[in-house]
Amino acid sequence: MIPSPSTLALFGALLGAVTAVPPPQPGRFSVNQTRNEHFRRHGPAQVAKTYLKYGRPVPNELATALGITPDGRKRSEGSVVTNPEEYDSEWLTPVQIGTPAQTLYLDFDSGSSDLWVFSTDTNSRYVNGQTLYSPGKSSTSQRLSGSSWGISYGDGSSSSGIVYKDVVSIGGLSVASQAVESAQTVSSSFTSESNLDGLLGLAFSSLNTVYPSQQKTWFDNIKGSLDKPVFAVDFKAGEPGTYDFGFIDSSKYTGSIAYASVSTRQGFWEFPLSGYAVGSGSFRSSSIDGIADTGTTLLYLPSSVVSAYWSQVSGARNDASAGGYTFPCSAKLPTFTFGVGSARFVIPAEYINYAPYTSTTCFGGIQSSSGIGINIFGDVALKSAYVVFDSNGPRIGWAAKDL
Repeated sequence: MIPSPSTLALFGALLGAVTAVPPPQPGRFSVNQTRNEHFRRHGPAQVAKTYLKYGRPVPNELATALGITPDGRKRSEGSVVTNPEEYDSEWLTPVQIGTPAQTLYLDFDSGSSDLWVFSTDTNSRYVNGQTLYSPGKSSTSQRLSGSSWGISYGDGSSSSGIVYKDVVSIGGLSVASQAVESAQTVSSSFTSESNLDGLLGLAFSSLNTVYPSQQKTWFDNIKGSLDKPVFAVDFKAGEPGTYDFGFIDSSKYTGSIAYASVSTRQGFWEFPLSGYAVGSGSFRSSSIDGIADTGTTLLYLPSSVVSAYWSQVSGARNDASAGGYTFPCSAKLPTFTFGVGSARFVIPAEYINYAPYTSTTCFGGIQSSSGIGINIFGDVALKSAYVVFDSNGPRIGWAAKDL
């Protein structure tokens, strides 16, 4: 079962703290990622975060190990030691809101469609060091009378509040009247992220949760002013990547771009794969739909595909208390290849070794989507290519690059 739009908007994963690169040309700009220094990789925590984002209860054994209940609330004890930053977003993006500009660090998320922020409207018990948007200090802020927003999560918590219209700028380009969703209540899982001031959704506006009238995303509002109605991501392994808005940077990829049609039925950047291969094995043709989600860390695929991969790794096992496949850190991992039409894209083995789990075992970057209800191409897959999100069509493009 696929979650409702209101389930999705707050979690994000992973993206983009931004320092704009040279002054933008009219209609195009790039922004560089900056790493959240508080972030620590922890596979089980990221799996739990994905379950909650997509409105599903955390599996019992994983919840017990993490010291939470299946609906995400804290237990008094757990067998896996985690710190709050292990649930954090790895990349954050400075965004300017209001006049004069107030800079907040947001998580760019192509798996949701709300722009929400901690603000002076947020009850103090939910604030833990975040920078607050102050609509009262912005001469261009206007309350959107009668409008509210609300997001529900798989942990039973929610975030909600009121709505303003204000100037929102990224990389030097501005939307003069962007819906800014001001949080009054915030899910406890976000209160712990002191560096995260909110989220900027990049999925389709049909997922936006503002009521009674849905609001457009920042990208939907700005795309008519861009040279091309596109954004592209060039994520890197262990170093800052970039977002390109309004253009496709041919210097960042090799060969040609392989495009696939996007279904907007669920509001995501959902596209079909043509198949997969494990290591040097033969390519297996198989139609698999998945979504490209910049706010999710791992790659989630059908159980049959995932088991086919991990069956080639000596000592790998599906560990329920870890929330997925673990393997001896000394094991040699194969690559994973996926197809977009006739094109093939290879995820290097080192990307699939996500993080240490114990002193001798590591956590896999490819995991089963069976408990989540949707296949997700998160950071593990996205950083293996230059990926173009094109609202004409719409379509998504994948291009090989030097890794």
